[in-house]
Amino acid sequence: MASIANEYILYPISEKAVSIEFGNQIDEEIRQKISHLNQRILREPFSGFINTVPAYTTLTIFFEPLELLMNATLQGSTCLEKITFYLSKMKDEFKNQSHKDSKIIQIPVCYEDAFGLDLEELSSSYHLDKEKIITLHSEAIYSVYMIGFVPGFPYLGGLNELLKAPRKTAPRKAIPAGSVGIAGMQTGIYPLETPGGWQIIGRTPMKLFDVLQSQPSLLKAGDRIKFEAITKSEYERMAKNS
Repeated sequence: MASIANEYILYPISEKAVSIEFGNQIDEEIRQKISHLNQRILREPFSGFINTVPAYTTLTIFFEPLELLMNATLQGSTCLEKITFYLSKMKDEFKNQSHKDSKIIQIPVCYEDAFGLDLEELSSSYHLDKEKIITLHSEAIYSVYMIGFVPGFPYLGGLNELLKAPRKTAPRKAIPAGSVGIAGMQTGIYPLETPGGWQIIGRTPMKLFDVLQSQPSLLKAGDRIKFEAITKSEYERMAKNS
């Protein structure tokens, strides 16, 4: 286990992977550090590098051990030592500094009753009318912290605290693809029809995951998105053309 300037902890999780841990809580500053370091690694990979997987507080690096050990440009006699040396050359990525944010991706969402399955119940729980909930949800700019659960499912941070909601006590057996939900202080989008326990407040006609595309997942960790409220007729038109 190693650390650099107390900015992170690096530890092996298998003979082919190490994780970089930045903390133990969901935090926008941590998300930015993970996002920018991930971009830097992808731009300047080391010999033996395979892939990275960003998460809420960690960035995991996968590699080919034999190729990495043969990398004479990195100091160290073990894979962990060589990756520690590699990361030590990127100290600027861990400093608090301003970074250019990525562009905002607009996601159209219909919040009408046919799609906002839990909106009425949440309105009663929040003591807010549905229009206020829709405004609070659609005016925020969200950050994609990680992709998981099912292919293409984005876990989004940036939810207004007034909209914090527990998961449903009885998960639904099938949630339609495109459904937008809330769980705790997160919001997310179901890219595929799947069981789930999030509170559903709307649906997008956009495809978040398409196996036929070169990049199957529409979103990736580090992206920023904003929801745009649309009518049911607009939803049906977009869905027909997608």
